[in-house]
Amino acid sequence: MDVKTTFLNGFVEEEIYRDQLEGFTVVGEEPKVCHLQRFIYGLKQASRSWNIHFHEVIQGYDFVKNDFDPWVYKKELDVPYASAVGIIQYVAQCTRPDVAYALSVTSGYQACAGEAYWTAVKTILKYLRRTKNMFLVYDGGELILEGYSDASFQSDDDKSQSGFVFKLIGSVVAWNSSKEDATADSTTETEYIATSEVAKEAVWTKNYI
Repeated sequence: MDVKTTFLNGFVEEEIYRDQLEGFTVVGEEPKVCHLQRFIYGLKQASRSWNIHFHEVIQGYDFVKNDFDPWVYKKELDVPYASAVGIIQYVAQCTRPDVAYALSVTSGYQACAGEAYWTAVKTILKYLRRTKNMFLVYDGGELILEGYSDASFQSDDDKSQSGFVFKLIGSVVAWNSSKEDATADSTTETEYIATSEVAKEAVWTKNYI
């Protein structure tokens, strides 16, 4: 965003004088000297004064300056984001495979979570509360292991998302949803990676049974 006449909005805190601008002099009268109350273009103090003023104002809204780029500010949320994600992670790993994908997405932003991600985390917690009476039921069926996998090609950070789920005696016994380590070049490659992961899990689970 480009803000016009930005540097003209700083506050002059020192005595600065200059001759009259062209068009303001009166022919036949002695030239006058102007005492500047606001900055004009060309003054070296203008940009620094605006930077100081901008820094003071934006700090009042709880923004913090970036250590590597002094013109970049961020606002850190004073919320227990990591703790909330930890609660969801515990539930997702134990009995709630239905929030595995949501956990995978929100857990990746703990270091730079914004308001949108905090809202998403609260929505997950509300969903878990509304469905707290849901649970896994094993009906004692045949001891046959069923595995399923799926993948999505390149999300917002060029990493594909894959997941799998295994069913045994009527309900799920293992599940996962996470970003793939390798960057796939096609949907087919993404599906192959997901299939490879589910095959590894299938071998381990079958041997365990």
